[in-house]
Amino acid sequence: MKYLETPISEEDIANLEVGDIVNISGWIYCGRDAVLPKIIMEAESGTLDRKVDLRGGVIFHTAVSPAGVGPTSSNKKEIEESFGPLSKLGIKLHLGKGAIGAATIELLKENNSVFAVIPPTTALFEDQTYERELLVHPELGMEALYRIKVKNYQAIIAVAKGRSIYE
Repeated sequence: MKYLETPISEEDIANLEVGDIVNISGWIYCGRDAVLPKIIMEAESGTLDRKVDLRGGVIFHTAVSPAGVGPTSSNKKEIEESFGPLSKLGIKLHLGKGAIGAATIELLKENNSVFAVIPPTTALFEDQTYERELLVHPELGMEALYRIKVKNYQAIIAVAKGRSIYE
């Protein structure tokens, strides 16, 4: 088991291998197909709210609802297309479920970022989530960009250094 605390360092990511089990604690961002393209566009244009600092961050591909959080498929078009730009903007760990494409795996490698899969266990995650804050795009409801404070989220590194657990 490897322990990661946000913000995650370049060195922490460089030490991860496909198949490693990680335990994640700290603040992580939550977003999926509705908000991720907006975040990228705003970051690239310099209009992203200053309270969103993606450097060393984790993005969990999920919506935030009163029932809790659980992963959505990371290979949805809008989500998978966000891996490269978000990694360039500082996201170090993308968290979700499912296999991603070869081009996405290469973009992660180029940006020293990884993808980890997490089981769909919403009830367990709710017990490990201590705070939640809606950051931007409240008009998207539970698909807005949220930040949640977590302790001991466990995941498996599925993509690192150009390799995939799904190969």
